[in-house]
Amino acid sequence: MASRLNPYLTFDGDARQAMEFYREVFGGSLTLSTFGEFGLEGTPHGGRIMHGMLETGSGFTLMGGDLPPGAEFSAGSNFAVALSGDDDAELRGYWAALSEGGSVSVPLEKQMWGDVFGACTDRFGVPWVVNIGEGG
Repeated sequence: MASRLNPYLTFDGDARQAMEFYREVFGGSLTLSTFGEFGLEGTPHGGRIMHGMLETGSGFTLMGGDLPPGAEFSAGSNFAVALSGDDDAELRGYWAALSEGGSVSVPLEKQMWGDVFGACTDRFGVPWVVNIGEGG
């Protein structure tokens, strides 16, 4: 898969409703995965959306999900720019450049869903998430 760049929105428990609304607005195919599918079944977060992705016929990609347990919601700053794909070297290069001089909130490392993922804020205050697929 070629690397892609798109917005990633964060919600406070209403990601499913929001992503379904965006599908109504833009059309396309929506996939949703819950926290319960990744080990939090039976908890208050089990039914919340860990990751959602809307891909439209117009070429739009919008990703989003609910905050993980323990994270604090802050309206107005509930977004990031997402870089994803399976080209390990390319995406690690972007990560290194974006995180240099900024701050890392989630180190770039293997996650429970099997991909390598990290979150940082660049030196200009822009939040980024990088996800390297298992093929990388």
